[in-house]
Amino acid sequence: MAGYDDRDGFIWMDGKLVDWRGANVHILTHALHYASAVFEGERCYNGKIFKSTEHSERLRMSGELLDMPLPFSVAEINAAKEAVLKANNLTDAYVRAIAWRGAGEDMGVASKRNPIRLAVACWTWGSYYGDAKMKGAKLDIAKWKRPSPETIPHAAKAAGLYMICTMSKHAAEAKGCSDAMMMDYRGYVAEATGANIFFVKDGEVHTPKPDCILNGITRQTVIGMLRDMQIVVHERHILPEELEGFEQCWLTGTAAEVTPVGQIGDYAFEVGDLTKRVSAEYERLVRA
Repeated sequence: MAGYDDRDGFIWMDGKLVDWRGANVHILTHALHYASAVFEGERCYNGKIFKSTEHSERLRMSGELLDMPLPFSVAEINAAKEAVLKANNLTDAYVRAIAWRGAGEDMGVASKRNPIRLAVACWTWGSYYGDAKMKGAKLDIAKWKRPSPETIPHAAKAAGLYMICTMSKHAAEAKGCSDAMMMDYRGYVAEATGANIFFVKDGEVHTPKPDCILNGITRQTVIGMLRDMQIVVHERHILPEELEGFEQCWLTGTAAEVTPVGQIGDYAFEVGDLTKRVSAEYERLVRA
């Protein structure tokens, strides 16, 4: 496919639809230099964005956590997403909303006088992990750790927090892996580079506490599904040596959806019945 800067279609920017190739910002945009940007990744199924309002609410919350209050309401953000889907004639798509501090009077660390901008784009996007959706993803173990919540606003979906994720995923791909699992600053299992992680042992599910990682919307959805199925879910700190005792593993995220994991480092997992059931139930839910 063509690069993301060279496609036909439209992108919503600051209240109006613009030609895809013309959706540009100035080189002195504050976010480009200082990562003053927050974003959401969403999926539209059969013409309906799954949990659109929850994503728009989190976008605004992320902006507030970065001292960057968005000048658009939840209703306006929702309407922008619908407008860009309609303009591009898409009913099944990935939707990316991003807000950032643009170019303005400030070009240092402080940027109070610069405008806060918003854009929404959408495109067709298949399985994030390719055929791993069926056979199970292979994960490396990253050398980088998720930072302490005393050092970052971990509840924000902020661009700058993904720098070590990009580095970890590149290192994993160089080893023939789909992704990398990261530990947190204390040495507990945290997440993959762009997805939350779940494990199964003796019919019960274990997942890291989101006390220094993003509490994903898909993560919350899957926990609710599991509890509706009468499956016990433990949200807790997980030590890396526990990986040997887990039987199944999967990742969750808007892009990842529910993706089984077959291997993390030297540890192997089966794509078992519960993993398949959760994946199928999630697919049914988002298309309901």
